[in-house]
Amino acid sequence: MKTLVIVTGPTGSGKTDLAIDIAESLDTEIVSADSRQIFRGIPIGTAVPTAEQLGRVKHHFIETLDLDGYYSAAMYEEEALATLDRIWQTRDYAVMCGGSMMYIDAVTKGIDPLPTVSPEVREKAQKIYAEGGIEALHEVLCRIDPKYLETCDMSNHKRLIHAIEVTMEAGAPYSTLCTGEAKARPFRIVKMAIGHTREALFDRINRRVDAMIEAGLEDEARRVYPLRHLNSLNTVGYKELFAMFDGTMPREVAIPRIAKNTRVYAKKQLLWLSKDPSVILLDPTRPLLAQALEAIWEK
Repeated sequence: MKTLVIVTGPTGSGKTDLAIDIAESLDTEIVSADSRQIFRGIPIGTAVPTAEQLGRVKHHFIETLDLDGYYSAAMYEEEALATLDRIWQTRDYAVMCGGSMMYIDAVTKGIDPLPTVSPEVREKAQKIYAEGGIEALHEVLCRIDPKYLETCDMSNHKRLIHAIEVTMEAGAPYSTLCTGEAKARPFRIVKMAIGHTREALFDRINRRVDAMIEAGLEDEARRVYPLRHLNSLNTVGYKELFAMFDGTMPREVAIPRIAKNTRVYAKKQLLWLSKDPSVILLDPTRPLLAQALEAIWEK
């Protein structure tokens, strides 16, 4: 049986280096599971693998989409599975690397078939949020899908907008379209993450943000500043710098805020990991590649 090795975990934990080492050892390729690295033109803020890293192992889904392009977990499920099938024509292993948990779930568990949202419907849903904020999203969902509103994260505007989009497009409540049933996959899955202590992880994140600033993140953000309305740029790093460019946040606040918000995002990723008993935590004080290969061959 073919094997999918998934290297996941919070941002800044060292996934990329480990995934490349594993892929080289198994003589295979890497399928990225990062919902931001798929976009072109923002390599610093999304920590795209370096040219040297990309040269060591073939990567898929890295800088393949324009910033104004639309992409979804459903699209990723279809395209990633097709990519894995192509890899497995000549190899027994494939490596997936990333911290976008919805993408990983889409491949390992599958997601419910949902209608493709048209640009017109997407614009309507976005307009609700732009004009009325999160309270307006609550009001709309209270009318069209109150069941979803009872169980969702009411502070996550992206999820709320998505529920409204799908409900409008399908003509049926989003909650009725989501079964939550996992799909059977014809391949073996070995999922792992590097088990840093929270203190060590946060230190890595702080140093990573400093390195991004030194690498030119401000210049990168300024280049895409005219496109700041795009969803692809509604992410940590760019939002804070855009506020700085707007004059609403001083630089001495914006840079530390990037690190703080990155740590908040990492906490959410850690929570997701804690709910998945299949994830093998690797000890960062011991050689990671040896542990990873042992887990792959023993499972």
